[in-house]
Amino acid sequence: MVKSTSKDAHALFHSLRSAYAATPTNLKIIDLYVVFSVFTALIQVVYMAIVGSFPFNSFLSGVLSCIGTAVLAVCLRIQVNKENKEFKDLPPERAFADFVLCNLVLHLVIMNFLG
Repeated sequence: MVKSTSKDAHALFHSLRSAYAATPTNLKIIDLYVVFSVFTALIQVVYMAIVGSFPFNSFLSGVLSCIGTAVLAVCLRIQVNKENKEFKDLPPERAFADFVLCNLVLHLVIMNFLG
């Protein structure tokens, strides 16, 4: 039972890796940005757990900024993906402009929350 589960997991990982190899480069860059943003939020949470959360609004601002940016990047990835039929009429420049504008609004709100 354990042996077949290990084989299945290995086969699944191999199939995911081969399917992801066909992903366009611009989507891989966006994926890397999302992973970086989530990793930065995790580092902030670990730091808060170790050191403490004295300026709690600063901690919340940092984490919400990272997570909000990751969510906006995922939305950008969905809009830029050529295989997605819902956004086929939306040019990638417009999707990137939406991403930049929403990031600007997000970070203005975060800066206001800091005080």
